Amino acid sequence: MTLNFIDTGLRTGSYNMDYDVSLAERVLRDEIPPTLRLYGWKPWAVSLGYHQSIEDIDEKKCEELGCDIVRRPTGGRAILHANELTYSMTLPAERKGITEIYSEISRALVAGLQTICPEISYETSQPNFRSLYKRQESIPCFSSSARYEVQVDGKKLVGSAQRRYTLHDRDVVLQHGSILLGTEHRLLTELLRVPNDDVRRHIAEDFSSKTIDLSSAAGRTVSYEEAAEAVLSGFRQEYDIASLYQEKEQS
Repeated sequence: MTLNFIDTGLRTGSYNMDYDVSLAERVLRDEIPPTLRLYGWKPWAVSLGYHQSIEDIDEKKCEELGCDIVRRPTGGRAILHANELTYSMTLPAERKGITEIYSEISRALVAGLQTICPEISYETSQPNFRSLYKRQESIPCFSSSARYEVQVDGKKLVGSAQRRYTLHDRDVVLQHGSILLGTEHRLLTELLRVPNDDVRRHIAEDFSSKTIDLSSAAGRTVSYEEAAEAVLSGFRQEYDIASLYQEKEQS
């Protein structure tokens, strides 16, 4: 299969989400091949899941931090996009279910990221999200791991979300996710609207106990460029890419 590869570098939140949607629409219309995109965020941004309330976020504190707020086209909960490498994969569904595509992409991520940290694997159990999302502590996306999400020793390293687009008899899946490179994502705790300090403290403890970043896992600083190269190598293995080309982005 031919995989279109794009690395758009550091971009604003609205640019990043609009670009992912445009990729899904172009693949759906069969204008471009299935596409892997890698990117980062400048300035930092809080992204909300498609159905998540803006009331979960303290907009004033985000403004003080110089942090954008944007809504993702996919589901899930709030993420602070700071020191991370973000991936998006857009491909025809070909009658595959949500978990099958999740598993394929996770295998590619694990294959690549294991070259940086061999202990990386993926989650095999599935939490009860309906029950989980009723709790205030569930506002951050990284408060739990779904099946096939990438982790190290039970701690979540990559948070992903998915959406399907349909045109006539053609289905296309957009899946994107955050690969944590440092601990800056934990600052989301200070940007949430929560009823009391006990809830905020519980969320902070969840971040500490349930998440890990690639630099901490590797025991050294991992750059955007190194992580991007590793991820790309993993997708080459999983998708048996026949042809790979990079679409250059204009500044």
